[in-house]
Amino acid sequence: MERAEIEILKRWKRSKTRKPLLLRGARQVGKTWLMKEFGKREYEQCIYVNFESSKHLQNIFKEDFNIDRIVEALQIETGVLFNENNTLIILDEIQEAEGALTSLKYFHENTPGYHVLAAGSLLGVALHRHTSFPVGKVEFLDLHPLRLTEFMTALGQKNLVSLLEDKKWDLIKTFKQKYIQLLRQYYFIGGMPEVVNAFRERNDYAEVREIQKQILEAYELDFSKHAPHEIVPKVRMLWNSVLAQLAKENRKFIYGVIKEGTRAKDYEIAMAWLIDGGLIHKVSRVSNSAIPLKAYLDFSSFKLFFVDIGLLSAMGNIDVKTLLEGNAIFKEFKGALTEQYVLQQLVSEKEFNVYYWSAEKSTAEIDFIIQHNGKVIPVEVKAEENLQAKSLKVFCQKYNPVIAVRSSMSDYKKEDWLINLPLYAISEIGNF
Repeated sequence: MERAEIEILKRWKRSKTRKPLLLRGARQVGKTWLMKEFGKREYEQCIYVNFESSKHLQNIFKEDFNIDRIVEALQIETGVLFNENNTLIILDEIQEAEGALTSLKYFHENTPGYHVLAAGSLLGVALHRHTSFPVGKVEFLDLHPLRLTEFMTALGQKNLVSLLEDKKWDLIKTFKQKYIQLLRQYYFIGGMPEVVNAFRERNDYAEVREIQKQILEAYELDFSKHAPHEIVPKVRMLWNSVLAQLAKENRKFIYGVIKEGTRAKDYEIAMAWLIDGGLIHKVSRVSNSAIPLKAYLDFSSFKLFFVDIGLLSAMGNIDVKTLLEGNAIFKEFKGALTEQYVLQQLVSEKEFNVYYWSAEKSTAEIDFIIQHNGKVIPVEVKAEENLQAKSLKVFCQKYNPVIAVRSSMSDYKKEDWLINLPLYAISEIGNF
C-alpha cells in the first residue's frame, strides 16, 4: 500500500528545522502503519512504543522531562540501542501517558537530533484537554483515509493513476469505463486501510461491509469511553443524524433534524468532539469570493460530512449492486454520496481550504469553493454526465474567477469559462 504522506515524512526527515511530528487522524485511518512503514524504509532501526498496551511506561514522564532518562527507558523496553542519526522514535497512543505530549518540547529543545513521530486515537480531542501543550515545538500532519488514486494503486491500477497525473486525456477517455468502475467500487469500499487491504486480498464485498460495521461499532464505543459522560447521548445523536442531513436536497445542516426544537448551543460541544476526533468534516459557507475566504465565513451555515465514503455507505446500508449497477430509487442520495467523495478527496490535499458558497437568497449554490495558490476555485459537483452549470454561471458572472470547475462523469473538456473535470480525476484540481 502506498500513501502520499510517505513523501511528506521524507521531507520532514531531511529538514534542517525538523521538530517532533504529531500525526493526527481518526481511528483506523492507518497512522500506526504509516509511521512503521516510514521507519522501515528510511531508518536503520526503529523504536516503537505503544502507551496504551505498555501501561507501565505511562509513568516515565511524571518525574521530570530528562530526555536521557526517558530515552534509556525506551531502550530498555524495546531492547534497541540507538543514536540520533539512524533511529526513528515512534510514540503511539501518546495521549495515554501523562506528560508525554509535553516531553516533545524537551526532545526539540534539548535533543533536536532525535527523529520523533507521535500519534494517538482521538488525539485531536486529547490536545484540547492539555494546558501544557508544547506550542511551536512540534509539527503536525493530518492523515485521512486513502484517496481514490491510492485506492486504485492498492488494487494494482497504478498505470491508470499515472495517466491522470500526466493528464493524458485522450487515453483517459479510452479507459473511461475502468475509471468509473473503480470509482463506484470506491463509493462502496471507501478508503479505510483495513477495508481496502481485505478487498485487495479476497475481493469479497460481504467481508468489506462486515469490517466497515466493526469500525462503526468501534467509533460508537469511543463515544462512551472517551467523550465526557454528559455529552455522550448528544454525540451519538449528532453522529447518527449526518446521514439524514446529507440525504436532504439542501445539505445545509439543520439542528432540528436531530430533534425538533434543538438549538445550536445544545450540540456545539458534541460537534466539536466529533470534529476534533476526525470523525466528521465541517464545511462552512462563505459569503464572498475574495481572499482570504476565511474572512467571509458564515458561522451559522455549514454542512457536515463523514470521515469516509465507505463508512457512509455502510451506515446507510447501501448494497453493492445498487452502487455498481445503479438503481432508480437511489437517484436522490447519489448526489450526496458524490459530494462526500469530492469533499474527501479535497480535504486530503494539505494545501486546500474547503468551503461552500451560496447567494444571499439561496438562488444559487456552489458545492465547494477552495483557496489554492492565490486563486479561488469554485467546484460544482454532478453525480452523472450532467453538463448543466447554472449556479456556476451565476458565481462566475458575479466574481469572475480565474478557474471554475464542474466535476461529473463527463469527459475532460476545457471551455472559455470552465473546466469539466471527471470525478475520477478530481485529484488533479490543484494542477491547473
